[in-house]
Amino acid sequence: MRALDTLRGRAISMPEADVDTDIIYPARYLLITEKRGLGRYAFHDRRSDPGFPITDDMPAAPFLVAGANFGCGSSREQAPWALADLGFRVIVAPSFGEIFHSNCFKNGMLPIILPAPTIARLHEAARAGAIFDLDLAAGTLALPDTGPFRFAISEDRRQSLLNGWDEIARIRALHADDIARFETVQRKAAPWLWTTEGHHD
Repeated sequence: MRALDTLRGRAISMPEADVDTDIIYPARYLLITEKRGLGRYAFHDRRSDPGFPITDDMPAAPFLVAGANFGCGSSREQAPWALADLGFRVIVAPSFGEIFHSNCFKNGMLPIILPAPTIARLHEAARAGAIFDLDLAAGTLALPDTGPFRFAISEDRRQSLLNGWDEIARIRALHADDIARFETVQRKAAPWLWTTEGHHD
């Protein structure tokens, strides 16, 4: 998983509320499980809508400013996969679907929750082409003409993003000594578990 520390770039504004995971990633593509290339299916059924911000030729932007309850609906993990494949690393909204919010962290994206008035200012800035600046260690998101907006994130999730840890990498990084001690004891207590003799492919 790619680490996320500081990030600078433009943002896409999508103020519509209740954009569910079926809008983000239509159900008929769920049999596709390869992460790479899923961005082509993101918002597939909405891209031709007049004024819809996600298009085939949209400029690259690492930030997405979304509406309330973004990512509600089913738990399909292809939704954050597709958004990540489009190049988004940070999604800012007044609220998120609970499972989608969790899946973002698991896939190296940062979902930021900010008050509605702040989100309105960010939508305006995104439409104007302003540059957004993220400092994850400091817990701030800034615009060129404003002071930093502070956001809350649990320390374990912050550290996982800063270090590029998925759940397994986090366990290995933080509990390597415990794992080594357990393996040492188990090798003595059950040595047959640690031999490949007699095993065949």
